[in-house]
Amino acid sequence: MRKLMFGALAGLLVTGLIPATAVAAEEAPGAPGAHPSWLPANKTGFGTARDRSSNVWFTLQGGQLSEVYYPDLSTPSVRSLNFVVTDGRSFAVTDYSAKSQQVRRTDDDSLTYEQTVTDDQHRWRLRKTYVTDPAATTVLVDVDFQSLTGRPYQLYAVADPDLTNDGSDDSAARQGDAVTAQDATNAAALTAKPAFTKTSVGYAGASDGNTQLAKTFQLKQYDTASKGNVVLTGQTNADGLRDRHVTLALGLGAKAADALGSAQASQRRGVRDITRAYDRGWAQYLREVSKPPSSLKTDAERDLYKASMLTLAASEDKHHPGAFIASPSMPWRFGNNDPEWSPSGTYHLVWPRDLYQIATGLAAGGDKAAANRAVSYMFGTQQQADGHLPQNSRVDGVPYWTSVQLDETAFPIVLAQQLGRNDLWPGVRKAADFILGYKGPNGQPSPYTQQERWEEQDGWSPSTIASVIAGLVCAADLASHNGAAADAARYLAAADKMKADLPKQTITTNGPLSKDPYFVRLTKDGNANAGTTYNLGNSSVTMDQRAVTDAGFLDLVRLGVYRADDPVIRNSIRVTDADIAFTTPTGQFWHRYTKDGYGEQADGSPWDYTFPAGSRTTFGRLWPLLAGERGEYELTLGDPASAARRLRDLGRVSSSAETMPEQVWDENPPSGQTGFPAGTPNTSATPLAWTHAQYVRLAWDVRAGSVLETPAVVRCHFLGC
Repeated sequence: MRKLMFGALAGLLVTGLIPATAVAAEEAPGAPGAHPSWLPANKTGFGTARDRSSNVWFTLQGGQLSEVYYPDLSTPSVRSLNFVVTDGRSFAVTDYSAKSQQVRRTDDDSLTYEQTVTDDQHRWRLRKTYVTDPAATTVLVDVDFQSLTGRPYQLYAVADPDLTNDGSDDSAARQGDAVTAQDATNAAALTAKPAFTKTSVGYAGASDGNTQLAKTFQLKQYDTASKGNVVLTGQTNADGLRDRHVTLALGLGAKAADALGSAQASQRRGVRDITRAYDRGWAQYLREVSKPPSSLKTDAERDLYKASMLTLAASEDKHHPGAFIASPSMPWRFGNNDPEWSPSGTYHLVWPRDLYQIATGLAAGGDKAAANRAVSYMFGTQQQADGHLPQNSRVDGVPYWTSVQLDETAFPIVLAQQLGRNDLWPGVRKAADFILGYKGPNGQPSPYTQQERWEEQDGWSPSTIASVIAGLVCAADLASHNGAAADAARYLAAADKMKADLPKQTITTNGPLSKDPYFVRLTKDGNANAGTTYNLGNSSVTMDQRAVTDAGFLDLVRLGVYRADDPVIRNSIRVTDADIAFTTPTGQFWHRYTKDGYGEQADGSPWDYTFPAGSRTTFGRLWPLLAGERGEYELTLGDPASAARRLRDLGRVSSSAETMPEQVWDENPPSGQTGFPAGTPNTSATPLAWTHAQYVRLAWDVRAGSVLETPAVVRCHFLGC
């Protein structure tokens, strides 16, 4: 880049357009900069315009803008945008380091967010409002900067691009009163209105604005940063007194000129008009779906319901209809951009299992069109040639992780039948035939699965088998509607046999947790009375399979395979409540399974997969969505009052801006200590679309007094109509 600049300058000198004494562009020192990483996963905001033409999404974390996704929801391209306040002489502090950070949605019918950050020394206050431009690929940040001391301060904006999901190969440059970054395929540009008074580019941890201002309280201007982890910095005109207001535009595009053009066009349109258009788009969406049901008793519950519908809708990729990601976040080690996880994949991918949960939630909330797009995507984009659906995929359908999870092939069949999609029969047939013919690495026959729903173990799992049985019965129904009677008979016979085999494979009669029969989490050998041992993973212990439980067996009830009052189901409830439930100030929640290790360490530091087996270094926390599953069970059991309490408790775990987490703090340390209150979100994936979908779905189930997503054909086949 420096070589090109010299060439350009030489050409201008020849033509006499600039004086011969012109100074060459100055390259920032410190290349390639610090190792790029992503911010923590506990997002307090997630937004995008409703319009499909604006394929840019933002997230908020703490007191700052965190990852921005572009050009699709599988591709984070900006790590952060934060502010530095300094007096130019004695201090420089970042907004995200302040203890007082508040975030809220400014409109219950939209995804417009406002952050208010107050300095610990009470010298200044920042109020930042975030939207995206429905007509452009721009994130707008409308800023009010207030001095609380009567003294003027300097306000700097610092943006950290990680273009195309890789922050190690970007270049950056000053362009007039803007700053831009570019890699081989994407670009970002940062502008201000009023314009920046000074700009600079640099390398993270060496010559970037944060580092410079922390050391010297001044910003030295560097013109270029040729390759590495680059950072963009601009000094605004705001001093907190005479000038308090500035609007930043973070534009994205294929080239620097495109990104800059997008940012400048948005600035010309103006943040006020853009915000009105942004809010109108989401308000119109809410008018097209169902209003919050009467099961939600308070304004806070109804606001969370609307936020959940908006979050689910925002989780769909703009250019790949039906591709809803699991979460716009990178929890723990997945955010480190280490070689094993680089580029970041994990949660901002499409899991067929999560997509089923999302689709049934949206359908319950009145957005059946979205559910239909989801099932069309599963069979039209994700399904592989052999009939199975991948463990997960990018939004374009390219598989990312490749383990076979039979529930992720079965649930799409269930969804297709629930939506009456007889046109998907060819894909359904391929999926059902894959399930019947699947064998594990040692010849283990279906319903053995390479991974169960928690993606950590192989074997025979009650939750997986429930989905497979339901999927085969639903496939039989679709076969009948398509004149394939022989296929229908074959699928029903297989489903009946799987139900008959289920007790031997997953119900122990001699396990240590109860003298009566109960479901285990899974078996490694298909024999629930065998004392086979396995290591649970995630630094956890090795245990007898009969001593490990989870609540996945509830899917047997939800999907219509078992009665809610079945004695083994009832006893398994008692076993799981004694073993993996914990009551917090916000409600009773459950761990995924006995001695789960997928969560933070005992001091609150991040989970990592590298800790030795048996060390119990990490602790899986409580999953709120499991309270939703219990509520669905209680409805089927005929206990609507208990289900309503589960709905209430599930609604209590959201952030102040209505993002719902994967996990909350439990009974294990550091829970209960200052900063780690039990029953509140930890730093797991937030917002988790599955949690939001479970909240929406349970709200409608409680209103109806029954579980609406139970496939009638399954219930009628096994339990009678």
